[in-house]
Amino acid sequence: MVVPLPAPDLDAAPSVVVGRAYETAELVLLPQASRLQGTYLIGGNGTGKTTLIENLIVQDIEQGMGVCVLDPHGDLIGRYSKIHMFDVVLDGVTQFQESATITPGDEIVLLDIDGIKVGLAICYDLRFPELFRILALRGAEAIILPAAFTMTTGKDHWETLIRARAIENELYMIAAAQWGMHPPGNWCYGRSMIVDPWGTVLATAADGIGVARATVSRSRVESVRRQIPSLANRRPEAYKWPEETSNLMAGLRSY
Repeated sequence: MVVPLPAPDLDAAPSVVVGRAYETAELVLLPQASRLQGTYLIGGNGTGKTTLIENLIVQDIEQGMGVCVLDPHGDLIGRYSKIHMFDVVLDGVTQFQESATITPGDEIVLLDIDGIKVGLAICYDLRFPELFRILALRGAEAIILPAAFTMTTGKDHWETLIRARAIENELYMIAAAQWGMHPPGNWCYGRSMIVDPWGTVLATAADGIGVARATVSRSRVESVRRQIPSLANRRPEAYKWPEETSNLMAGLRSY
């Protein structure tokens, strides 16, 4: 299950999930951190702070942007700090420079949730297929992605990128996206979704506060990877990682 929320709205999360009668879900993914008893809970927080405990004890994760995973008892079982900083200029719209205030992470995280190998990523990480391929090669059968895609990029790129990561790595993509406006007046696209290893969109949340729900099946992952064994057909001995040009590193065209 993924729960899109207005950005930011930590307090809405438990009431949304319970109010929509989804207390039986085994895993809930939120765009931001919160707590709900009796289910695995995964939340990311764009401020670098993560709410872990019922009485709202707040913890700073080294000025980073993190996602935390809590088990059904509320215990922290996994934590990931966003690796790729959103440093972009959207011509005529706005610009962002996360690296000015946030320390990027450098650890790729894979954990076990009810027997399923699950990788963690956050928002802008979605544009870096290397991260998702490494997770797949390490055994990931699903990747969880809390996000806050802008309206400008989300309407054109969000679904395409999620489905691409699912198809090329033959795994589930479970993506919870913030929706609505957040300071200083930026709009988040929303459209939380769950995509299966074939690239089929199993569920999409409508605009506004809501829930998208689907079942993750290991047998579906195995079936897709048997039919199209692209991960097994890789030839890493033929791949040579290229040196990056100075223009590319500067974010400019290399031609």
